[in-house]
Amino acid sequence: MKIGTPKEIADGEARVAMTPASATELQKLGHDCLIEAGAGRAAGFEDAAYEAAGVTVLKSAAKVWSEADVIAKVRPPTETEAKRLKEGKTLVSFFYPGSNEAQMKTVSKTGATVVAMDMVPRISRAQKMDALSSMANIAGYRAVIEAGTNFGRFFTGQVTAAGKVPPAKVLVVGAGVAGLAAIGTATSLGAIVYAFDVRPEVSEQIESMGAEFVFLDFEDSQDSSASGGYAAPSSPEFQEKQLAKFREMAPDIDIVITTALIPNRDAPVLWTKDMVEAMKPGSVIIDLAAERGGNCELTVKDEKIVSDNGVTIVGYTDLPSRMAAQSSTLYATNIRHLMTDLTPEKDGVIDHDMEDDVIRGATVTHGGEVTYPPPKPKVAAIAAAPKKEKPKELTAEEKRAQETLAFQQQTKFQVGLLAVGGVLLLLAGLYTPASFMQHFIVFTLACFVGFQVIWGVAHSLHTPLMAVTNAISSIIILGALLQIGSGSVLVMLLAGLAVFMAGINIFGGFLVTRRMLAMFQKS
Repeated sequence: MKIGTPKEIADGEARVAMTPASATELQKLGHDCLIEAGAGRAAGFEDAAYEAAGVTVLKSAAKVWSEADVIAKVRPPTETEAKRLKEGKTLVSFFYPGSNEAQMKTVSKTGATVVAMDMVPRISRAQKMDALSSMANIAGYRAVIEAGTNFGRFFTGQVTAAGKVPPAKVLVVGAGVAGLAAIGTATSLGAIVYAFDVRPEVSEQIESMGAEFVFLDFEDSQDSSASGGYAAPSSPEFQEKQLAKFREMAPDIDIVITTALIPNRDAPVLWTKDMVEAMKPGSVIIDLAAERGGNCELTVKDEKIVSDNGVTIVGYTDLPSRMAAQSSTLYATNIRHLMTDLTPEKDGVIDHDMEDDVIRGATVTHGGEVTYPPPKPKVAAIAAAPKKEKPKELTAEEKRAQETLAFQQQTKFQVGLLAVGGVLLLLAGLYTPASFMQHFIVFTLACFVGFQVIWGVAHSLHTPLMAVTNAISSIIILGALLQIGSGSVLVMLLAGLAVFMAGINIFGGFLVTRRMLAMFQKS
């Protein structure tokens, strides 16, 4: 089939749904690729690059819409574009069916199939197609860059001959994909980062990235996680505590990045006018929920304003488009993975399997019918493990009895091993030459001593695999040391080589492990 990508016509949209790299992969699936001339130019992909990748460049959008069987876009179709769809064609793009019901019904009457990239189920198997997460990741990163542009100061603290510069204090509200990307970027720039989320279970993720989780002194029995990986709406009592905490922090925060947004719902107001007024002049607020009204009470969609007290409030909704090359690459990869699932035989023939959880979940119109909302995926999330009962506290006498029993069992096991070993050595001595027994006893002692020396080393110093190899190497070294005193020159030479080579293995293993551990240490 032919997959075509027209140029995006929305104001300020620089992304493109097909890149030369993704087109190459699509052709491996048996598809032919078409693109409108200049469609990728704003993202840094010239027509010549597409032609080199085997893509047919057409002069107009009308030709792409008429010749392609599958239309890959970024933005939802306009009314004019929707009229170009007909039975047998498939549209793959963001569509937002929950707030685009009228157009969804219009498109369904044409008989065309619409696959909404924003409806890809958030299950493990579909992560490679999760365009919402791809774009949110970029938006979170770009939010910090926009904040730095408008902040006018260093993120990291510095002590110079001209004076001391304190580090910027950043508060990230919402620790979803965008929030975590913002946290990672801000901490890497040296800022002191605080983060808040209604889901306390994400605190470990936040702290692992070097930020401090903002806890509320509030007992809430409600489930804070909703389906699809989003946070559930909070109770009024919780919201009051949350706003009170933000009011307390506002005078001390330099940059606020808000990311709290659930698809098809108005954004909750989390940063009120009085909080803005409490902030220092020169502070910055980046509102990633501006498209749905904003988390900041003063946010103006698609604009940057400055409050009366000098706080800059940015309400841009096109942050991924401001990094068009990166956004296009990720989005085109998401589409390519979707097409891989739609073309299981790699023969260029689309098999729209409505029994597949991912395909069914993302399909909003098919066969002349509206298929939104989809049923819940058959693949259910792994249920939380039941809480284990706290073990009963043992008395001192009971603990001593348990320790004595364990020692007795271990002693019996060791005595049994020694007895078996003694019998085997006795039998070997009866039926083997004396020279063999001499070497066999050396080997046995080397194994025992090597085990005792090396096996007790904590695995934090090396991996379990290296522990085993080091144990084997120590056995070789001990055995070789016992043979170095032999009268034979050949034996002495071989023993020396054994010590040298085994030593390289042991010390080299520890050196490599040290470098591996250094990768996880902050400089």
